[in-house]
Amino acid sequence: MVIETACEEETADAGAELAQALRPGDVLAFHGDLGAGKTAFIRGVARGLGIEARVSSPTFTIVNEYPGRVPLFHFDMYRLASSEELFEIGWEDYLERGGVCCVEWTENVEDAMPEDAVHVRIEKTGERTRKIVVTGGGRF
Repeated sequence: MVIETACEEETADAGAELAQALRPGDVLAFHGDLGAGKTAFIRGVARGLGIEARVSSPTFTIVNEYPGRVPLFHFDMYRLASSEELFEIGWEDYLERGGVCCVEWTENVEDAMPEDAVHVRIEKTGERTRKIVVTGGGRF
């Protein structure tokens, strides 16, 4: 699936739309440069999952948890050196909790991603425009 957006709000709307196809236990592996729109997209995913809390990047805490009809676990792997560190904070436990895991900076922990992860690649195509490519998970 390829989506093109013209502003941050449209990027979030694309996330909300994708959330309608997500199931408990899904992992979304995000790829994209700093400022590409990963967190904006995840804000939309949260909205689509019925989460009303303000979603922010967990850069310093590694993971933020948001309760909803399906919980959202928002990871930021920017500061991790390897997947070993991810397993140390309980990655496997999060996978078993029945929520949706959104993982920013997947490149740092690629070997920890499940085979059926949904990959979301966000590319800046202009100052405000984005190209979003969603693949994997057996559905996209």
